[in-house]
Amino acid sequence: MGDINFEIGAPTVLGPLLAAFGVLMAVRLRQGRPGWRGGHAVTCLLAAGYAAGVLALTLFPIVVTYGKYANLMPWTSQINWIPAPSPDPSIVANVILMVPLGMLLPLMSARAGSKGRVTAVTAAVSLSIELTQLLMYIVCNNARLTDVTDLMVNTLGGLIGYVVLQGAARVPALARLLHTLALPGSAFAAREPVVPRPADATRPAAEATAAES
Repeated sequence: MGDINFEIGAPTVLGPLLAAFGVLMAVRLRQGRPGWRGGHAVTCLLAAGYAAGVLALTLFPIVVTYGKYANLMPWTSQINWIPAPSPDPSIVANVILMVPLGMLLPLMSARAGSKGRVTAVTAAVSLSIELTQLLMYIVCNNARLTDVTDLMVNTLGGLIGYVVLQGAARVPALARLLHTLALPGSAFAAREPVVPRPADATRPAAEATAAES
């Protein structure tokens, strides 16, 4: 095959994909399809931007090397089976990376209505990324390390995101905003909206009781 060494940047792949998604959104919006207008459109845009960001950070740039440029280490050396024994600055970043996913899933999917399901989906997404990195090393002879620590902390990040969303849903103003963003049929849209109780709702009854006494 000869000596090959070139790099594929994130804009080369993700740029056209985002442009195609924008065209799709415009068509659906013009057709008046439910789930593609107002707050729903905002959620779709946030999800697309987030997905592109995660892919750009975890899989790009794709470095293709063969011949004298190839990494000659066996692919098994690219797997770190043992969790990091000490704190690593990248751990915090990997936790934060999946927090938005834990918040977006209940707003977009009917099956993400529980802590366990959100955690499982986040783990599956993280595992897919790690396996893709390993496959890229096998095919392109160059990729990032496949690390079980990343899988664990990514999953933790998704769980934290779900907990944050549930906490926000207890605040009436935030709950109303989240219901605006939740896609039709999603787990969050199926919840009863929080109706704030007027602060003075019990005041007349209390005053009447006091007057009688």
